[in-house]
Amino acid sequence: MSRHETLPEQDEQFIQRQLESGRYNDRNDVIHAGLEMLQEFEAELEEWLSKEIPNRYADLKNDPSKAVSFDAARARFEKKHKTEMAKAR
Repeated sequence: MSRHETLPEQDEQFIQRQLESGRYNDRNDVIHAGLEMLQEFEAELEEWLSKEIPNRYADLKNDPSKAVSFDAARARFEKKHKTEMAKAR
């Protein structure tokens, strides 16, 4: 069964660039690679939510001094994000 969904122009252009790069044989290969990445991301997120978060919560209940304020956490996140964006350039 073959389907061809209509995607937004931006997505179609991205697919075309990937095909032109020679890394993929056809449109389905590009979409399949994207879906594999999404599945991996979702699996990692689920693992993080089901394991890491409960463990961190338990740690904080045992030792509240480990807590970080929202502002401090946001500042760390923004710094890390800026660093990663700079590396990507």
